Amino acid sequence: MRGFTSATFGLMTERIHFIAIGGAAMHNLALALHQKGYKISGSDDEINEPSRSRLKAAGLLPQADGWFPEKITKELDGVILGMHARADNPELIRATELGIPIYSYPEFLYKHSKDKVRVVIGGSHGKTTITAMILHVLRSQNIDFDYMVGAKLDGFDTLVRISEAPLIVLEGDEYLSSPVDRRPKFHLYQATIGLISGIAWDHINVFPQYEDYVKQFSIFAEGIPSTGKLIYCENDPEVKTVCSSSAIKAGKMAYGLPKHRIVNGVTILETAQGDVPLQVFGDHNLMNMEGARLVCNQLQVSDQAFLLPSPDLKEQQGVWNFCRGMRLLQYSRISRTLHQSLRLPQKLSDSNFLLESL
Repeated sequence: MRGFTSATFGLMTERIHFIAIGGAAMHNLALALHQKGYKISGSDDEINEPSRSRLKAAGLLPQADGWFPEKITKELDGVILGMHARADNPELIRATELGIPIYSYPEFLYKHSKDKVRVVIGGSHGKTTITAMILHVLRSQNIDFDYMVGAKLDGFDTLVRISEAPLIVLEGDEYLSSPVDRRPKFHLYQATIGLISGIAWDHINVFPQYEDYVKQFSIFAEGIPSTGKLIYCENDPEVKTVCSSSAIKAGKMAYGLPKHRIVNGVTILETAQGDVPLQVFGDHNLMNMEGARLVCNQLQVSDQAFLLPSPDLKEQQGVWNFCRGMRLLQYSRISRTLHQSLRLPQKLSDSNFLLESL
């Protein structure tokens, strides 16, 4: 089976077809590759907003909903398969018959980033928050980076960026990679720097046994090379147990709740650089911030650059810039988690945790 090489990615003339192009992550990757010059096609049996409008604006919206095997030809250089598709998808079957390389979304991202420093943020909760903090800080420091994040962020046009940057930051989901690839997404990224924020039983339809779910984080941690770093929240007992394994080769860095106090409803972070008033609140977000800080340290960002606004700019930078939207993000997370708790008891526990930390 032919595969993508670093040289191939640089040509920007590849023809890539997306099976299930309407997904949140899939359509963002399609847009990112289109902007880079790739020739993109796609199919889906249902495309909702905002995917539909965004694909239409870029000229990538399929002419009709459904699956069309005739779109799969030998001229394609690769097919990216989304989770919405099924294993018996007619386009997937046709691509297999023709011997066209088939990639899951995370597998494609790894192919693109295998020569980069890969930061992967894992955990049952807090992934998007920590990833977003890191992205805002890196951008404030004019560090060139690629990324994949699971939610739309202020100041970022897409959920994905693909470039020649030497660094990529990936939100690492433990859910399956594709209908035909049962490996968790964050295993495929092969982290150089990995973070685990917390472990709370999720995706019960895929991991019906709690032990199987926890094992995925052990595999993730043990997969980081000896030259890499594993950053983990020691306040989570399950994470602490996973990260105490002697099978882990990477250097380990633990984090917890940073020293702080609350004055008149404002959280004041107590640091070596002095007191830093924050626009985020709650132990959950403070621990997320601490994890993001340690990751940024590994990327040569100082604590001062991470925490403090720049005095010579009109707009505050770094984690401050991110914090302005945190209150809405917090309430959005609570709303979504409470909704999910109707189906999954563990989500109700997470909801209580979030509410108690406000």
